Amino acid sequence: MADSTDLKTTPLHAMHSAAGARMVPFAGYDMPVQYAPGVLKEHLHTRAKAGLFDVSHMGQVELRPKDGMVETAARALETLVPVDILGLKPGRQRYALFTNEEGGVMDDLMVANRGDHLFLVVNAACKAADIDHLKRHLGESCDIVVRDDRALLALQGPEAARIMAGLAPETAEMRFMDVRDIEIAGAGCVVSRSGYTGEDGFEISVPGDKAGDLASALLEDGDTEWIGLGARDSLRLEAGLCLYGNDLDAETTPVESNVAWAIQKVRRRGGAREGGFPGAGRILSQLSDGASRRRVGLKPRGRAPVRAGAWLFADEKSSDAIGKVTSGGFGPSVDGPVAMGLVPTEQCGEDTILFAEVRGKRLPVAVCALPFVKQTYKR
Repeated sequence: MADSTDLKTTPLHAMHSAAGARMVPFAGYDMPVQYAPGVLKEHLHTRAKAGLFDVSHMGQVELRPKDGMVETAARALETLVPVDILGLKPGRQRYALFTNEEGGVMDDLMVANRGDHLFLVVNAACKAADIDHLKRHLGESCDIVVRDDRALLALQGPEAARIMAGLAPETAEMRFMDVRDIEIAGAGCVVSRSGYTGEDGFEISVPGDKAGDLASALLEDGDTEWIGLGARDSLRLEAGLCLYGNDLDAETTPVESNVAWAIQKVRRRGGAREGGFPGAGRILSQLSDGASRRRVGLKPRGRAPVRAGAWLFADEKSSDAIGKVTSGGFGPSVDGPVAMGLVPTEQCGEDTILFAEVRGKRLPVAVCALPFVKQTYKR
């Protein structure tokens, strides 16, 4: 574990400390894992009202084409991701994946078309590698501008739209994955209607020196509470969303990770821009012919949580594992344990019973559909 003096801090660090947060090292930053109410109450508050998350540790990167044409940046980025970037309209955002030559996932990210450039948000633990990857492959055609001067906040939950509209009425018109320039609490913000909890909500990129004012303005509403990394993880798990390093990794393809929906037809076999990204041969083959394994939902039959890393077996006696739990824990909204795991395709049918090994015991888990809770994005 890194010494606290070696850790970076976000512009909102002092606010977290003042709010009584328990801070932990995460991706090189000193981050709030929970506040006084605790993970369970923070999770349920987000599902019922509005949770405010500091996600400023994530990487914010502008991909600026040297010829001034956003299409140049889009074509360049398509050489690194299996996603339709050219078809992304100004003011819209899309989920994407950096793939490697073996078809594995290097990171997942968000890409927004800002009219004259692309705006990327990448995972904190991968951002140094991602930025280097972009510079090495796209540096000739694009300027890679890292926005370390900006913070990132996420407001999530059923009251998020009301709270945001009170500060910026134009946000009420936004739909899921819309992106706009909006002034909030005196700060020039880049606002997207998105998030990673399964709830309706917004992610707000704001100048670092204005982040405290924005957070204070959002917290003035009695339905807004700070939420830490612990509840962020349980919220995304219930929503069936992947965590890089667990459900996505360099050895697992997008098809195996069950995020093939992110690969549009234009990049698949027979599409106008088929392939042309790292690992295309393996990924396109799996899209057409199927993969030998796939990420599925898992519902433990008892009350004991099944954590990431637990081996999965076909029965109670066999010695050879057939799969592995990639994420798992307690789901406060469903009042029970939930998990996801990689399972052989022939055993991915709903209600198939597998056995997870937990502390030397085989616990039954049923394969189930994802997500565990209904997603409430504003389409």
